[in-house]
Parts: sequence; C-alpha cells; structure tokens
Amino acid sequence: MEWFAASDYWLSRLLIERGLGLIYLLAFVQALYEFPALLGERGLLPVPVYLRTARFRKAPSLFQLAYSDRLLRIVATTGAVLAGAVLLGLSQRAPLALTMLVWFVLWALYLSIVNVGQRFYSFGWESLLLEAGFLAIFLGNVETAPPIAVLWLFRWLTFRVEFGAGLIKLRGDPCWRDLTCMYYHHETQPMPNPLSWYFHHVPGPIHRFEVLGNYVAQLAAPVMLFLPQPIAGVGALVMIATQGFLMVSGNYAWLNFITMVIAASALPDSFIHAVVPGLGAPAGAAEAPVWFSSLVLGLVLFVLALSYRPVLNLISSRQLMNFSFNKYHLVNTYGAFGSVTRVRHEVVVEGTDQAVLTASTEWRAYEFRGKPGALDRRPPQVAPFHLRLDWLMWFAALRRSFAEDWFPPLLGKLLEGDRATLRLLRLNPFPDAPPAWVRARYYRYRFTTPEERQASGAWWVRELEGEYAPAVRLARPAAVEAA
Repeated sequence: MEWFAASDYWLSRLLIERGLGLIYLLAFVQALYEFPALLGERGLLPVPVYLRTARFRKAPSLFQLAYSDRLLRIVATTGAVLAGAVLLGLSQRAPLALTMLVWFVLWALYLSIVNVGQRFYSFGWESLLLEAGFLAIFLGNVETAPPIAVLWLFRWLTFRVEFGAGLIKLRGDPCWRDLTCMYYHHETQPMPNPLSWYFHHVPGPIHRFEVLGNYVAQLAAPVMLFLPQPIAGVGALVMIATQGFLMVSGNYAWLNFITMVIAASALPDSFIHAVVPGLGAPAGAAEAPVWFSSLVLGLVLFVLALSYRPVLNLISSRQLMNFSFNKYHLVNTYGAFGSVTRVRHEVVVEGTDQAVLTASTEWRAYEFRGKPGALDRRPPQVAPFHLRLDWLMWFAALRRSFAEDWFPPLLGKLLEGDRATLRLLRLNPFPDAPPAWVRARYYRYRFTTPEERQASGAWWVRELEGEYAPAVRLARPAAVEAA
C-alpha cells in the first residue's frame, strides 16, 4: 500500500525506536534500584498495602495477581533485557508479529510498575513514555516501511506535549506574560544542574529572550508539525534544540530526551543525512501485510476517539497539566510550570546519636543525591535518571507544614538504619549505627552571587525559617515517637 508507507522516514523511525529503547532501559534499571526501597514490601508506600483497596479497574497491573519484591525484580529485569534488545536493533530484525510483541510487553510491564507506583510514579514523563511506547508497537520492523499514519500520531503526541506546555504558561503565572519567569526559574526549578547557577546569573534581557524563545518553541513550532516539508522538519528542529537547551540548564529526568525522540517523527531522512551522512535506509521493503495495515488503521481511529477529552482540555480555561484520562496512560494531556516559584525552600533532614536532646545537641545532615543540601556542593547532573525521592522532597518543600504520607516512614527508615533507603542517599552521616533522633528543618535557599561565590566557594546561601518535622525517635521497632 503506497499510501501507507513513509518511504523517506526510515531514519526517523530508527531514531524513535532506539531512543525509546534507551529510555525504557533507564526506567527499568532504575526500578530495580529504587522501587523496593520506595514501594516494595518494606518500602515507604508498600504496594501490598496500596493494592488492598486499589483494584484492577483503578490500577491495571500484573501485580494485581500478587506482589513481591522478587516479582518486581523479575518484571524490571525482563523489561531491561527487552529494552536492550530494542536498543541494539535485535527486536526490529525479528518477524513483524514478534517485533510488535516485544513493544507490547515493554509497555505492559512498565504500565504495571507505574500503576502501583503512587506518588513516586505520578510524573508526566511516566505517562509520556507509556503513550510513546504504545505507539511504537505499530512502527513495524526492518522489512516494512515506516507507517506514515503512526508517524503522524507521534507528531500529534509531540504537539500535545509542547503546545500544552505553552498554553499552561500563557494562561498561568503572570511572569510568563511579562517575560520575567526566567529571573527565578533556574534557581527555583526542582533540581538544578551544574550549569544552572551560570544561567541564573545571565543579564535580564537574556532571561526575557529565553521566555520569548519558549513561546516560539511551544506555541508556534508545534503547529508547524502539520505543515508540508521542510516546514514540519524545521518546527521539529526548533523543538529539539529547545529541549537540548533545557537538558543543559536543569535536571528533568528523561522528559527532554523523550520529547526530542518523538519530535524526530517530523524529520525526513534528508534532514538526518545532513547531520549524519553515513546513515542510510534499506534498498527496499516488503509491502505491509493487510492485517498490520488494518491494525494501524484501528490505532488511528482509537487515538482519534481518545483525543476528544485532551482537546477539550487544551481549549479549556481550566487546563489540566500532566493528566491521564484513562488508567492505561494513552492519549494524555501534558504541560509544566504553569506557575513559577519565586523563592526556593529546602527540607533538610538531620540526625543525632545523642540519647538526650539539649540546646547544644550536635545534628548532622543527610545528603540526597540530586537535591540541594550542602552549600559548597555544586548542583550535580543526574538526568536522564529520575531520582524520585529527591523530586518528592522538592514538592514537600513547597509547603511549610508537611502533609506527605511518605515522609514519616522515611524518618522511621533512617532511625532503623534501613540499608535499602540509605542507598538512595548520597551521604549517610551515621555509617556505624543509626541515629537516636532525626528531625527536618525548613530553609530558604538561594544561589550565591558571583561575589559571594568568589569569596566563599559556595554555590548556595541559606537561611533557617523554622521546623518542618519535630525531632522523633523509635519508641519501639514499628513506631516513631515525637520529642
């Protein structure tokens, strides 16, 4: 079917498949590393407890049959192996039905993890990976030309990601409209990276240009995706370049990378050849089987039907950000930073090994891997890895009094010296024995000025604003007692 095949998008498909394979690999490997401590049988929000009330209709997941940390490791390891096969191009060389099965299993396994992940898996890029991964089931194998309809569905996904993010800003915080949001954003973003300090200190006019560039990339470029080439390709390149800038100025897990990957759906082979001349498409391909073409047509109708509510959301004055209208995370709505915080706060968790608390008690701070803590520590580069505990610590700091169901269990794990939890941290100040007491304090953080940095070598300045959680100790093995 000539109308079905996109004969000049072989390399575009290759980039999408390999990119999604890499992101799936990162996601499954990180589940092996983080999930048991956060959500396992003895985690902060144990999945078995969640599944007592969350039935299959609310949380479709293989773990509805049974959950154990061992089964989680089997699921994550299987996903990582299959993702590695995609990344190496092995699954694409298999028969078409087997290629599709590999992508389906990847989607089903990761859906099973996300749907029991609760707060720790409530981020927009989890849904984005699942939606993109589902579309990838229908990309075909090396023996079939890329289905043009599926590439258009990837463009539709890219449009919703970018245009939704642009609209939420236009409708949201006034600083987006007066072009001043970037005066604050590099400093107050969830997890600054090594270059964020420098971006924060560029002159004001450059910050205003950043906002204008954001509007071009998120409101104008997405519309270009639906225009003829080379306009569509230019629009994709604008979005890819913008996402590249976001990658070097902050840590947003794999959000920027996956957005670049799906935007490649608008890049014809001629665009990619200009950058990487050595890549080439196969000399020829077999015509797609009728059953496969029928499935692709069904996919198009399915996505169009599910697009009704996301489109209504886009045009609504009460636009939702990063919301799934179904538990299978298909055809979602996206967006970020409708409001920008002007002041950065951090929750600093401390412990002491002194049994009796006095005014002179020495407290030592726990250090997280990604979030700011020690003033002289340069913000690290952690993306495309997603440090879920660090991200939730940022959300926790947005309010002075905590209402986080996972935070008291975290303090309890530190008092127990739980090894799985401590492995998620950068520094445990009590390597020999757990502390007698732990507490959390609430600080205002800001980047040092260039003069302050030159004088002290510090990246941050902070000011104590009060208590976040009172000092607590273990009253008995399964309980935490406040001072």
